[in-house]
Amino acid sequence: MKSKITLSTLQRMKVAGEKIAVLTAYDAAFARLAESAGIEVILVGDSLGMVVQGHDSTLPVTVEEMVYHTAMVNRGCSVPLLIADMPFMSHGTPRQALDSAGKLMKEGGAHMVKLEGGHAQVETVRHLTDRAVPVCAHLGLLPQSIHQLGGYKVQGRDSRSAERILRDARELQQAGAQMLVLECVPEVLGEEISLALDIPVIGIGAGRGCDGQVLVLHDMLGITPGNTPGFSRNFMADTGSVEAAMCAYAEAVHNGSFPAREHCFQ
Repeated sequence: MKSKITLSTLQRMKVAGEKIAVLTAYDAAFARLAESAGIEVILVGDSLGMVVQGHDSTLPVTVEEMVYHTAMVNRGCSVPLLIADMPFMSHGTPRQALDSAGKLMKEGGAHMVKLEGGHAQVETVRHLTDRAVPVCAHLGLLPQSIHQLGGYKVQGRDSRSAERILRDARELQQAGAQMLVLECVPEVLGEEISLALDIPVIGIGAGRGCDGQVLVLHDMLGITPGNTPGFSRNFMADTGSVEAAMCAYAEAVHNGSFPAREHCFQ
C-alpha cells in the first residue's frame, strides 16, 4: 500500500523539484480513480457549483454541500491529501471561518481547507493555523470575487498588481498558510512566486514554474459544458477512458510536459 500523502510529503517534493499532481473530485468513485492514477492531492472544489450543480458561478455553494461532497471523496480514497474549499461567505470573519473549517474537517474528513483572498485574509489564516487548521491560500483569479473582478480575467499582468499578488503570497505564508493555489497569472509571475515561497505553489493557468498543477476534473476529461479554459487540456481525447485520462494527467504533471507553452499566459 502506498504511503499516505501529507503536507510534509509535499514539502519534500517541492525541495526535491518533484512536481505535485492535484485534481478535483466530488464523489467516491472519481476519488478512487484519482488515487489509483497517482494523484497526490484531491481538491473538493466549490467548482462543483458549476460542473456538478449547473450554476453559472461558484457563489451558490454552501458549507453543507461542501461537507457532503468532501465526505464522499473521503470515503473513496485513503492516500491523497484531501483539501476542501471554503465556499463564498463562509469565512467572512475568523470566527465564522473556524466554524466552517471545523465542519469540513470533522464532518467531511478534509485534511486541509482552502480559502480565497490576499491581505484581507491574513488575520483569518493566522486564526485558523493557530488552532491547528491547515490552510491552503488562493491568489490570482478568485472565482468567488468574479463580479468584483468583472469576469474571468488573467490577473497580475501589470507590475503593480503583480507586486501585490507576490506581497500577499508572502504575507499568507507568514500567517501560516502551508500551500498556495495560484490561478490565471502570467507564467513569469507564477515562477517568481514559486521561487519566493517555501511552501508548495500549485498552479492553474499559472505556468510551468509552479511546484505542481491542478485542474478541474470535468475540464481535464473534456466534459465541461461550453468552452473549457485555455489553460486546460482534454486528456480523455488522447486516451479514451476516464482512468487512462487521469493516469495520463498525473504522468504529464510529474514529467513536466503539462502544462505546455500553449496552456500558459505570457
